Amino acid sequence: MKDPSRSSTSPSIISEDVIINGHSHEDDNPFAEYMWMENEEEFNRQAKFLLRQILFLAQIEEELWEEEFIERCFQEMLEEEEEHEWFIPARDLPQTMDQIQDQFNDLVISDSSSLEDLVVKSNLNPNAKEFVPGVKYLNI
Repeated sequence: MKDPSRSSTSPSIISEDVIINGHSHEDDNPFAEYMWMENEEEFNRQAKFLLRQILFLAQIEEELWEEEFIERCFQEMLEEEEEHEWFIPARDLPQTMDQIQDQFNDLVISDSSSLEDLVVKSNLNPNAKEFVPGVKYLNI
């Protein structure tokens, strides 16, 4: 019977073609497999440089996102201000003494009994010294 591993269709292996650990048998240097380590320091230096570049770009990207966010916030604030009616002195303040007098007349204390209740419930000291801004008082 014929051995299938020795069939004529399989290529014959010649001893010169045998490759061990990625290198042909004829290599004179047994450390050829580790020759890539010769430039390991250069590789590490370049890797560190690239890593610093990536971190720098990530930081710039984060700053750009923050600037865009702040810009959107300002834009929303401006739009919100435009939507709401705000106090405009030239428009909202009275221009004549008659208008001021009318507004003053509209300010009325309802009745005297509520005023008396307010005075009775007050925590203020009626015997306290009058406050004068900029004067320091000593506690004696």
